[in-house]
Amino acid sequence: MGASRLPVDDGVEHGSSFDRARSGAPAAGEAVGDRFSTDEIFQRVVATADEEVSSGIQKLYLSGIAAGLAITLTFFVYATGKAAFPNDVTGLLAPLLYPLGFVYIIMGRYQLYTENTLTPVTLVLTRVASIPSLFRVWLSVLAGNLTGALIGTFVLANAGVFSPEAAAAAVEIGAKGIETPWWSLVFKAIFAGWLVAGLVWLEHAVRDSISRVVLIYLVIYTIPATGLYHIVVSSADVFYLVFTGNIALATGLWEFAVPVLLGNTIGGVFLVTLINYGQTENRFPEGDASRPKLTLREWLFSQRISTPEEPAPRPDPAPGADS
Repeated sequence: MGASRLPVDDGVEHGSSFDRARSGAPAAGEAVGDRFSTDEIFQRVVATADEEVSSGIQKLYLSGIAAGLAITLTFFVYATGKAAFPNDVTGLLAPLLYPLGFVYIIMGRYQLYTENTLTPVTLVLTRVASIPSLFRVWLSVLAGNLTGALIGTFVLANAGVFSPEAAAAAVEIGAKGIETPWWSLVFKAIFAGWLVAGLVWLEHAVRDSISRVVLIYLVIYTIPATGLYHIVVSSADVFYLVFTGNIALATGLWEFAVPVLLGNTIGGVFLVTLINYGQTENRFPEGDASRPKLTLREWLFSQRISTPEEPAPRPDPAPGADS
């Protein structure tokens, strides 16, 4: 017989085959079917993190390239919006399509660096994945993101895709970032990192695509509308300035990309991941509770990722035991 299902007043059928995904992460809330508890959200994040940290460098890098190319769409439509609304003193019209690249990334499950300030860090905090394995994910994804942004902005700078007005707006966007004081960039990026990592947390709290798209749009739109900075978009700004001969690469990276990278990382890891981790108790999906913690040496220096312990095999019965 199949798993029993009990009807509840939220219209969701509950049962072991419905409530949990194959990973063991909850597919519906235990108390209320369409709402997850903090522990349940964390378990869903852990399931995603497992998939990421178990991926090879090549897969992470290629997925990162796809995300970097998608961010080029954000850069493209933002500059185009700036050119379309030159007299927008509020700054609220030009970013209307800014979230487009992020919709591609999150709905398409591409790897974006700022998302990874939440998901794989959860495994490190629970000591089932090592710190070096986290850095492997971060470096692979960031390298892919920057490669994708580099390719995309090279095309935009040399293929005549931009209108003259949009090309001028793209230069203006990057120049404004370069002119912003270093520590101001850090703190603006902290808030942006907080927003993106918080978006990933919220995205694991919803169950349907429409809600995800609405969340992505509202959260990501807030970044340009409030003058915040995202590392991959900012890197696209820098690369475009370099390709158009407006700045040296080293100057753009140090004065713009590096402080944004630092701020995004702080915002994602400390303001979201650590705080949300502190709210949880049952942190592993069903079936993962037996995962042993790494030793301190493994946690600090190895590339190891802990897996659930399998029960010891039962010994064969003695001859004649069934007779």
